[in-house]
Amino acid sequence: MQMEEVASGLEFPEGPIAMADGSVLLVEIKRGTLTRVQPDGSTEVIADLGGGPNGAAIGPDGAVYICNNGGFEWHDVGGLTVPGGKPDNYSGGRIERVDLETGDVTELYRECDGIPLNGPNDIVFDKEGGFWFTDLGKTHGRVKDLGALYYAQPDGSSITQVVFPIETPNGVGLSPDEKVVYVASTEAGRLWGFDIEKPGAIISAGPPNHGRMIGNPTGLNYFDSLAVDAEGNVCVATIFNGGITSISPDGNIEHFPTDDFITTNICFGGDDLRTAYLTLSSSGRLVKCTWPRAGLALNYLNT
Repeated sequence: MQMEEVASGLEFPEGPIAMADGSVLLVEIKRGTLTRVQPDGSTEVIADLGGGPNGAAIGPDGAVYICNNGGFEWHDVGGLTVPGGKPDNYSGGRIERVDLETGDVTELYRECDGIPLNGPNDIVFDKEGGFWFTDLGKTHGRVKDLGALYYAQPDGSSITQVVFPIETPNGVGLSPDEKVVYVASTEAGRLWGFDIEKPGAIISAGPPNHGRMIGNPTGLNYFDSLAVDAEGNVCVATIFNGGITSISPDGNIEHFPTDDFITTNICFGGDDLRTAYLTLSSSGRLVKCTWPRAGLALNYLNT
């Protein structure tokens, strides 16, 4: 896979969104910002969010919705940036809305049914205008929170816990027909599929978490965020076995390696949605490449 560098010097980039004007929106988790990267590699901070902005998606109103994990500890490992557990300045997990025109930030959710959000991670909007998001949880000392899958409305009026517990749920995406919501489990290296009954509700497939196990590659694979292509393959950014792991709905697996062991995100752009943008987070880079299949067009991405 031939990669072309778009930008470097980013502070643990994630959550890329390929925009119609050729720019890419992304978060810099360590820096705490929502940032726009231009095709020439120049950057502009749109909003200073603090904490740990992680996943990002365009909503039906054209604003950017952010999963903020509240912050990480950070470590330098041989010149590479590596996240850790809950920091002393942890500011709490939350869902935020950013107005792209003004940079104004609105906080939408910090809890569900009185239970705090610990580490919101990734987000996807459905055709009905609601959004699914994962909460990875937090590690602090010898304690690790269990994760969950949620469904919420972008106006701040409703949030529902749909699945609990899930072991370190990270990437989330929808099948082309929106009958399945996919969730990538980081530490297990498994992709789960949850059959959707209606927006915000699933049909249980039984233990251990009501989902169907779609794929689980051999070896050490930590799963991060994901994107779905137009053929329904789930493209999961992969840590340690750095690259993108493409998993078909029936479990066939392909791996596309990168040169960063913490490859965290993929999104699709360009006129034919064949340009894949990848965040290579430990080395602070955004790169692009030609993908073998077109990506799935996201709802509301027309800004």
